[in-house]
Amino acid sequence: MSVSIRPLADRVLVQAAAPEEKTISGIIIPDTAKEKPQRGTVVAAGPGKKDEPTSVKVGDTVLYGKYAGTEITVEGQEYLIMRESDIFAIL
Repeated sequence: MSVSIRPLADRVLVQAAAPEEKTISGIIIPDTAKEKPQRGTVVAAGPGKKDEPTSVKVGDTVLYGKYAGTEITVEGQEYLIMRESDIFAIL
């Protein structure tokens, strides 16, 4: 997947995973109770800071903070743009 936006410095563009529809036990979660997803796929990554190159790459599935990033819409798709330091782990 290619997007027309290129993050600068240590910024990363992430497409959030879809919210869970069911619990592990099979209970369907209504729209009003769904939580904001905390994982997604890296769509674009900046080159990093002067002394620190970016460690995530396009296609990585990452885990990030609940309130991390800024929501943006590019070509009709919703993404989060965040600093690499907001990412906790690569899954």
